[in-house]
Amino acid sequence: MLITYDTCETKLPAIDQKRLGEWISRVVVNNGFQIGEINYYFCSDNYLLAMNREHLNHDYFTDIISFDYTVSDMISGDLFISVDTVLDNSKEYGCDYMEELHRVMIHGVLHLMGIDDKTDEDQEIMTQKEDESLALLSKID
Repeated sequence: MLITYDTCETKLPAIDQKRLGEWISRVVVNNGFQIGEINYYFCSDNYLLAMNREHLNHDYFTDIISFDYTVSDMISGDLFISVDTVLDNSKEYGCDYMEELHRVMIHGVLHLMGIDDKTDEDQEIMTQKEDESLALLSKID
């Protein structure tokens, strides 16, 4: 198991890497998977916009882009998160920045586990899984 945290054109958020690693591992195992290698890259809006244009042909800001390298039940991938968009979203939704950051972080992992959010029904399932995961995080010291 390997979970890494790096930056692209921004500072690393004030995260508890050990606690988050434990949390992510529990979420993955609780859903019947194993952790391979998960790499988080915290980025600026402009950095992620350029990636969105280059790799997905999307011309808009987003909070996360997931590159899935999962094989069978071994979860692996690169997760690029815009800390700027996460901050904007936390203000828009009226929630704490760190809570929104954690939600986006686990959102990417849930994508690696095959959970989608394209339809309204899929979005409901994704939100439920995010909420369950955030509840688990609150129980980890």
